[in-house]
Amino acid sequence: MTIAIVVIAVLVVLAAVAVVGTLRRTDADAATGRLSRETLSRDRGTVTINETSVGLADEGAIAAATGKQVERSVALARREGQAVVKASSSELTEWVAPDAEQTGVARRQFLNRSIIGSFALGLGGFGGGVLAFLWPPFITGFGAPLNMGKITDIVQAIRDNGGFWYQPQGRMWLTEYPAGAIERARGVYSAPELAGMQAGVIALFQKCPHLGCRVPSCATSQWFECPCHGSKYNRVGEKRGGPAPRGMDRFAMEVTGNNELIVKTGEVIQGPAIGTNTTGQEAEGPNCIGEASH
Repeated sequence: MTIAIVVIAVLVVLAAVAVVGTLRRTDADAATGRLSRETLSRDRGTVTINETSVGLADEGAIAAATGKQVERSVALARREGQAVVKASSSELTEWVAPDAEQTGVARRQFLNRSIIGSFALGLGGFGGGVLAFLWPPFITGFGAPLNMGKITDIVQAIRDNGGFWYQPQGRMWLTEYPAGAIERARGVYSAPELAGMQAGVIALFQKCPHLGCRVPSCATSQWFECPCHGSKYNRVGEKRGGPAPRGMDRFAMEVTGNNELIVKTGEVIQGPAIGTNTTGQEAEGPNCIGEASH
């Protein structure tokens, strides 16, 4: 991941250098070979000709005419065989640089800058998207690792709540896992599950794997019993009856060096297969939900 980030950063820098170089070259090219608006405007302005000019001062007075009119009169004089009179000299004026606000931006410059700007914007968006994909998102609540506190405090809270402790921020049930069942559990469950089970706690996803209903606990049977279709699970989420295709799903867990339980709610592990019963727990009283009918 580090190498990918470095490569993307280098590509973004090279693209920025290319964009800046192209802009500077475009500005330099636009500075030659083009007449400004002010120059074109002055060319269309009036010029004076003397009274000997053909076709424009026939009435014996000095006339004011545009450059195009002068060109037409000279061309007419040539066709009629008349002599061309040189224009009278005029006093030279000091050159003044055109105002940038008046000349504006040429169409070619505008198009070039628009294309280059769009390219830079697209490249930046692509690079940002890649970085966002590679960089781990900052998530809180459900979907993020949750610190549930000390194992001893969790076990006490489970017992104080009748064997089932619900945590809404993680959409999970926390129950005790008996130490005597760990050996059987090692042959069934994965390491992220066993990390918490070996400490005496298991974190179960609240949804029924059948159709996604929220599964409540039953105080009398000490099981989880789904009110939607009657699926039943023992205290550690192993299926004991009903139409569910497997046991309750559970979350990956981790125990820190301070004996605190971290539940990774972004890592949901599918529940155990039908027939799994590592604890051997039977219903300890009447069921809260009757058997489902197919």
